[in-house]
Amino acid sequence: MSLDKAKTTARKWLIRIGVGGVLLTVVGTTVYTYSALKFSFSKGERIGFVQKVSEKGWVCKTNEGDLAMVNIAGQPAQMFSFTVKEHKVVDEINALAGHKVALIYEEHKGLPSHCFGDTDYFVVGVRKAE
Repeated sequence: MSLDKAKTTARKWLIRIGVGGVLLTVVGTTVYTYSALKFSFSKGERIGFVQKVSEKGWVCKTNEGDLAMVNIAGQPAQMFSFTVKEHKVVDEINALAGHKVALIYEEHKGLPSHCFGDTDYFVVGVRKAE
């Protein structure tokens, strides 16, 4: 009888460890993702001309865009790729199409999925720079 009791106890502990491991993985991933989205690695702004803003993705729709930054006339433009989370900001960017703009961004490193965006740079605001 003691052998059956030992097997039952061992089986219960294996189930507990398995369930605990799954819960720890889910909670850990959730906390990590939340902190990566909540706290920014860097903040700043980039000035230039918006080349495009488009909604991309099969399942997770994100707004992705490119900003052409020109330092001196005649030099090739340096491209800054960005992601926009809020549709209100996309509308503001589109309203300033053709103008020199300053994109205010936050950099969020280490996001676990492309469902949050294709880049680490999330535009949170825009203003006309001329």
